Amino acid sequence: MAIEIDKQLIRDDEGVVKVGEAATLEISDEEARNVYLYETFSDINSIDPELFKNNDVKRGLRNADGTGVVAGITHISNVHGYKIEDGKRVADEGSLRLRGYELYDLLGDASPDRRFSFEEVCYLLLMGELPSKSDIDKFVSVIDSQRELPDGFTASMLMRDAAPDIMNVLARSILQLYAYDAHAEERTAKHEIHTALSLISRLPRIMVLSYYSKRARFNHESMIMHRFIERQSTAETILSMLRLDRQFTPEEARMLDIMLCLHAEHGGGNNSTFATRVLTSADTDPYSAYSAAIGALKGYRHGGANHKVRAMQNEIKHNIAQDRWDDEDVVADYLAKIVRKEAYDKTGLVYGMGHAVYTLSDPRAVVCKRFAGQLARGGEFEQEYKLLETIEKVAPEVVARERGVTKTLCANVDMYSGFVYSMMGIPEDLYTPLFACARMAGWAAHRFEEIVSGKRIIRPAYMNIRDGSREYIPMEER
Repeated sequence: MAIEIDKQLIRDDEGVVKVGEAATLEISDEEARNVYLYETFSDINSIDPELFKNNDVKRGLRNADGTGVVAGITHISNVHGYKIEDGKRVADEGSLRLRGYELYDLLGDASPDRRFSFEEVCYLLLMGELPSKSDIDKFVSVIDSQRELPDGFTASMLMRDAAPDIMNVLARSILQLYAYDAHAEERTAKHEIHTALSLISRLPRIMVLSYYSKRARFNHESMIMHRFIERQSTAETILSMLRLDRQFTPEEARMLDIMLCLHAEHGGGNNSTFATRVLTSADTDPYSAYSAAIGALKGYRHGGANHKVRAMQNEIKHNIAQDRWDDEDVVADYLAKIVRKEAYDKTGLVYGMGHAVYTLSDPRAVVCKRFAGQLARGGEFEQEYKLLETIEKVAPEVVARERGVTKTLCANVDMYSGFVYSMMGIPEDLYTPLFACARMAGWAAHRFEEIVSGKRIIRPAYMNIRDGSREYIPMEER
């Protein structure tokens, strides 16, 4: 049946949910019986956007110029994308420093023989310094020793209740691992480090097993359960467990290792890391904090954005002849349709372009693009790589022309990350879970810092805009 509603929820050009015009909705008979519970959803929860502006409320913890509200201090990383000159935000080349080391320096070695960059970055984030050869050998040995899951965990948690989204399985699995930890409520350094390392070790395995469980339940395919191989790096373990023949090249393992490094840490202000900080400040257990972080990362405005990017790129591929993928005018014309809300998801957003902090460049995208180009050169994906390069080049001009704005726009890491995964045959179901496996190291580092230095629950204020009080009316008089 159809019902009329006074207002509906829509998203504006920036993805912000607003109240739109009246609409007609098709609903089932069961929904019709319950419609009174949600027909006023928009009216009850709507706040005039002008009230945020007039009261100088920092929506999204952002200042009016787009800079973030400073909510803490950290030694862990620095995400630099602009300068402040004479009180104004000025675009600048992007920089990401982990414990003071430039990302470009940490990942400068492109040799496939370099097996443990991700483990080295994890050590740096958790321990504060780069490891020696002896240090990294012992660290890798500890991670390797933690990959086993509790008896019956795979059958009870991953196979029996397989879910359509693996991120939810990761979050649920972390919470369930709490039950197997006899010291789960300890806040000692020993327990915190042990828990973090066990999750860095186990999450990749849980991810792959969950993927095959999902395929078995929803696609009626075979359940594949490769055992991990000792002394393989995290990247090698993922590829070995994921592929049916367990085979991969050193170049592929190095590329995935690079991707894990790019996603391992990105400052304290990103949504999932801030969620880790918020829960940690409440003095909750590590499993609860990390599970919440995964819930945040799943969101389409955060880690889940890679799905939007890849879907947009696929639409462009299907609507432009392959021999025109490097034609800037043709690609610009289609991007203009997207910006004018005539194509793709009608939001007007060019996914993969723009970032909350970076302006002239995203260093993660720069590194990802460089390695992606090396992997694509001379193969079947080279033409698609050129298409992404063309999108990156012409999108800022198209957005500026169509919207009449001069905001600096650069490619973010999602522009090339999904493409890299697709070249390696990694299914889209694993794009965001891979992000989560990598970011565990950053979440843990920020949790450690919050435990030692935070010392106060994070509790910002919300302004109540309802005027006066309301007189209570007994039920028989309503």
